[in-house]
Amino acid sequence: MDKQTEIEAAVLRRLLKHFDDNKSVQNIDLMNLAGFCRNCLSKWYMAEAEQRDVKMDYDQAREFVYGEPYDSWKAKHQPEATAEQLAAFNAKSQSTK
Repeated sequence: MDKQTEIEAAVLRRLLKHFDDNKSVQNIDLMNLAGFCRNCLSKWYMAEAEQRDVKMDYDQAREFVYGEPYDSWKAKHQPEATAEQLAAFNAKSQSTK
């Protein structure tokens, strides 16, 4: 592995740790502010694995990103979205169409 790849891998690990350390930051907030969330990272991870002929399903990719099975993480850390969060998400979704 070259230094560039090592750095990129370390940055991903650091980002995932940051998300793990800040579970109160909800996916809908990430989507509203940054246009991506933990689920997006999971999809990107799965797509890159498949590009390299590594078989991976979405649940496996989410477990990598969340550090545990998604349903377990969601039950422990993800409350229902507020009306304000949903309104912001829907407004953003409408503006990108």
